[in-house]
Amino acid sequence: MTTTLSPAAEPVGAARVLPGFRFELVKLLAQGRVRSALLVCLLAPAGFVSVISRQSSLPTDTVFGRWMHDTGWAGSLVVLAFACSWGLPLLVSLVAGDVFAVEDRLGTWRHLLVAVRSPRRIFAAKALASLTLILLLVVFLVASSVVGGLTAVGNHSLIGLDGHSLAAGEAGRIVLLTWLCVLAPTLAFAAIGLLGSVVLGRSPMGLLVPAALALAMNLVLMLPVPVVVRLALPSNAFLAWRGLYTEPASTGPLLIGVLVSLIWAAVATGLAYVLFVRRNFTDLSNDGAGRRTLVAAALPLAALAGVTALVIGAVTPASGTGIERGKLEHSLSTAFAHLYVLQTRELHRPAVTEAQLAAHTTCDKGGSRVEDHGPGNDWRCVVTWRLPGATATGSAIYQLDVTAEGRYVADGDGPKEVNGSFQVRTATGDTPNPLWQLDGYVDLLDQH
Repeated sequence: MTTTLSPAAEPVGAARVLPGFRFELVKLLAQGRVRSALLVCLLAPAGFVSVISRQSSLPTDTVFGRWMHDTGWAGSLVVLAFACSWGLPLLVSLVAGDVFAVEDRLGTWRHLLVAVRSPRRIFAAKALASLTLILLLVVFLVASSVVGGLTAVGNHSLIGLDGHSLAAGEAGRIVLLTWLCVLAPTLAFAAIGLLGSVVLGRSPMGLLVPAALALAMNLVLMLPVPVVVRLALPSNAFLAWRGLYTEPASTGPLLIGVLVSLIWAAVATGLAYVLFVRRNFTDLSNDGAGRRTLVAAALPLAALAGVTALVIGAVTPASGTGIERGKLEHSLSTAFAHLYVLQTRELHRPAVTEAQLAAHTTCDKGGSRVEDHGPGNDWRCVVTWRLPGATATGSAIYQLDVTAEGRYVADGDGPKEVNGSFQVRTATGDTPNPLWQLDGYVDLLDQH
């Protein structure tokens, strides 16, 4: 007695999927928008970094932008910051957001099913082709930004977000690790793109799902939401990599972000797979879209976000927004001490160490009527220190603009001899006073 295996139940093996994978990859590469995206990712970052690094005005509002004159690694991180804000979700939308819907618009499902004879293999081939192309786009971004930065500026040390100096080799390793970490949220939004393409059928709105969801999540992350809510969203991993540039590295939010992103990727891909293989391909008027299908796709993801927030709240010390006065005071003291040593060396003054300075910071948010926690641009901090052999205590004032993800910019407010705006002559050319404006970062999970 022989048993015939139905196409829907046919096993998916590498040998069976490979021909379909090659076919789907060729189809994606044949699209003009995909080829344009590849070309932009290969050329634009290098051109951007090369041009901006030679300008007198730098994108200081972007993390590491103020160091683009000093090291080529800063340029790659500026490109990464732009990519995490909107670039990667947009690229994912162009590739994964339309990979299934295009078959509905062209009416080619019947031909594809006759050739492949297995919805499971079709799904696997399309998902793998999309993943391959997305990884290629990211590789192009990394290679182009790194080559452009190192060619234009050189392989020099990088100043971290706590003021300490990373040697060129160490900076390169951490930059590459950073790009590797943001692959996790990129995969999460790629899976959401696959799900949107399956759910919305022939509608081109599937192209917008990853980008629109990323925009919505970014808007949420800009607000002073509780830490558990922030960490439960995959887009938080697009921001948490900043913790790698402190000493010791603040890896807690990043590791949680990577794990959450991978869970979202698995759940969204699983939902897309289930909805796709259950679709009735014999009805040409049915493209899989419908209110019930939309609910079946959206509710599990909403439930996942809620459950993740509850779990994070139970297993981590997260509380409130994570922005507290003690954390800012500790972070600013550390950054000031590191950069004071750098300034001393650049001005050829007698050497001093961070321990000898014993920098201490006192911060206040918005005066006595405002509680000293939460993000905002109304933080005012006073840093005090004492030089070896000196009897007087030095002090400097900073105005802080603290963002909800923990990054802050401290703007020097006097005395001008310490943190004023003036140029310092270095071996690589004139650079701004390192104590004038400085970038910092606080770990939202830290318990200082």
